[in-house]
Amino acid sequence: MPEPQTPQDPPIPPLSARDEPRFRDLARKQALAGAFQEQGEHYDRLRPGYPDAVLEAILARVPVREADGMACGPRAVDLGAGTGKLSWALVDRGLEVTAVDPSVAMLETARRRDPSTATNAALPSAAARAPGPSAGTLTTRVATAEATGLPTGSAELVTVAQAWHWFDARAASAEVARLLTAGGVLALVWNRLDVTIPWVHRLSRIMHAGDVHREDFRPTVGPELELRGRGVQQWEDPMPTQDVIDLARTRSYVITAPAERRARVFANLDWYLHEHLGHAPGSTIAVPYRTDWFMYRAVRG
Repeated sequence: MPEPQTPQDPPIPPLSARDEPRFRDLARKQALAGAFQEQGEHYDRLRPGYPDAVLEAILARVPVREADGMACGPRAVDLGAGTGKLSWALVDRGLEVTAVDPSVAMLETARRRDPSTATNAALPSAAARAPGPSAGTLTTRVATAEATGLPTGSAELVTVAQAWHWFDARAASAEVARLLTAGGVLALVWNRLDVTIPWVHRLSRIMHAGDVHREDFRPTVGPELELRGRGVQQWEDPMPTQDVIDLARTRSYVITAPAERRARVFANLDWYLHEHLGHAPGSTIAVPYRTDWFMYRAVRG
């Protein structure tokens, strides 16, 4: 069966003038951030993971850790870990990971992915599980990025995927600098629909995707952190058309919208994919993404 033809859309406008999402006020930001707390299953099923090339680029900058004179897997703190998309990718690469998130529901979803190697450190006094000789481990902790309660100098790597713009950047920067060991690194990572492609740009507009940044955007960080590198990886995530429609369920605008408005978004996406673009219902399409990553080190006095 031939591939469906993509109708010619009008030229896309400039992508964005923003370095990060804008919010009407702090109350609106907090309401949108809180909207994700009960969306763990949708988020885990529909949002993509992170390309191997990005993970390799990040881990190449992480210092070696020694214990009892022997090299061992680095310790990582994944802030705003959500359902553990990035956390588990780091565990699979041998890291001892503490996944930190204020949402109990999100972290429960993360633990269900592999309960045999995950522990729950919801209370500040709970101890993380010791890593095995070659495999990484996951510990979850209910806390905010601005006040994790973890020991000073307890991580060679701090990661934040899809979440930095929800934090108080100044307070979170200070906490990251406190957590990092000497030479440790912070990695900020965003998966975004690749809106440089016209049909994807229109898809993101219908979906009300709010993570469209200017091409050369720079995250806001505090003076404790200095940028040491950045990169962009373009890639594709194959998804059934219904999953592309359902992807809107993981967007804060749609989650918080009245039922009638949500139904209109889903109907518009159905029309766009199946009638306008001509994809057969249930067929799989390659959704273009780009992953932006930024690496920082703490500024030591």
